[in-house]
Amino acid sequence: MLHRYSEVFRSLLMLSDLGLVAASWGAAYLLRFYAGVPVLEGWNPDEYKLALLGILPVAFFALRSRGLYEPRRTGSLIREIGSVVGAMTVTLIVILAADAISRTFLSRTVIVTFWALSSASIIGARMIGRAVLRRLRRKGYNLRYVVLVGAGRLAQETIESIHGHPEAGLRVVGVLSDDPAVQGRTLQGVSVLGPYARIKSVLAERTVDQVVIALPREDSDLLEKVLADLDDEIVTVRLIPDLLHVMTLRSSVEDLDGLPVINLREGPMVGWAALQKRAFDIGMSSLLLLAASPGLLAIGLAVWATSGWPVFYRQERMGLDGRLFHMIKFRSMGRDSEASTGAVWASAHDPRVTPLGAFLRKTSLDELPQLWNVLRGDMSLVGPRPERPVFIEQFRSEIPGYMLRHKVKAGMTGWAQIHGWRGNTSLHERVEHDIYYIQNWSLALDLRILFMSVWKGFVNPNAY
Repeated sequence: MLHRYSEVFRSLLMLSDLGLVAASWGAAYLLRFYAGVPVLEGWNPDEYKLALLGILPVAFFALRSRGLYEPRRTGSLIREIGSVVGAMTVTLIVILAADAISRTFLSRTVIVTFWALSSASIIGARMIGRAVLRRLRRKGYNLRYVVLVGAGRLAQETIESIHGHPEAGLRVVGVLSDDPAVQGRTLQGVSVLGPYARIKSVLAERTVDQVVIALPREDSDLLEKVLADLDDEIVTVRLIPDLLHVMTLRSSVEDLDGLPVINLREGPMVGWAALQKRAFDIGMSSLLLLAASPGLLAIGLAVWATSGWPVFYRQERMGLDGRLFHMIKFRSMGRDSEASTGAVWASAHDPRVTPLGAFLRKTSLDELPQLWNVLRGDMSLVGPRPERPVFIEQFRSEIPGYMLRHKVKAGMTGWAQIHGWRGNTSLHERVEHDIYYIQNWSLALDLRILFMSVWKGFVNPNAY
């Protein structure tokens, strides 16, 4: 069985990736300096050789930190592609930072070409590897045969997940359950072999590599008995806890001095992911502020000319981990517009909005000063839109999971906004979209949201 040599395969995969990184750096160098493109005098090839010695360990740690060398039979290709792109983007950022500090002035064309070539080549190699494994598994090699303990909703979702990833090489050969309603039937196309008490006889009759326990909460008292029956068996035992009734973000398991700890509400912005997102925010917000500065000046003068000072409006909002900050916008209402009304939800044709303010709100141009909030670190370019504390006190008790939005930085645009959930629309839908974003965050998703925001997020009929 190939799985006996999985450690060897992982080592070969690491060497393959590092070889592709080195080849990509060399190819980028050759394309820049030997492809007929005019070259400025003074470039030193030795600098690029020395740079490669630093790039290899950085790329290795970036790839490893994204979990790309962990055995993941059920990992999706899309997630793996996102991890590779994310790791090579971190490598790109480190190269640029190191180049700026050392003042070696490496060619930006070489660096960007290297990023594209290394990302594409590693992804291509992994796609080929998956295709080879898929072919081997279709021929019966490197398969794992699974018996599932449980027949509730959790067990059905487990079977669906396994069937949805045939490339993982897992085959469910049977289900065990005490539920009389499923005896003699099939569950998602898998035969129910009998009650839990038959587990030892099933293992004796069939080739089974893994027993996956997915008991519903009402059968949790049987867990100890099932585990006791498996004490003298050599099969791998995996436990899937029934947490379907618990609202989670990104779940993970860690070790606390030998005790398994399940994290249910862990935000995705930790470690390299947090560094990657922050670097992206700093770079993009700086560029956008520079590019938009003439427009910002023009809008500021227009606000001053039509309604006087102040040009900007600072409003308290809640951000990451419930911390408060002052969000900056171009003033779109009359001065002291809430003096008589207090904090109220904006509505269409709001009489407090100035004529220029109505245009700025409709086009979301009033939001541009928030690029400064992004550069400061109060916000991110992409994330759940921040809300005022006075409204949050109401929403947190009315909408399940509302406060989970604050496990990441608030954003100028987000998954909910590009799907039209802004303004006076369903808060429940908005929260569902925000939680989806947190659960599925990647730099690729951020780029997709920013791209879609150009025509779906900023100009919107619900923007007022």
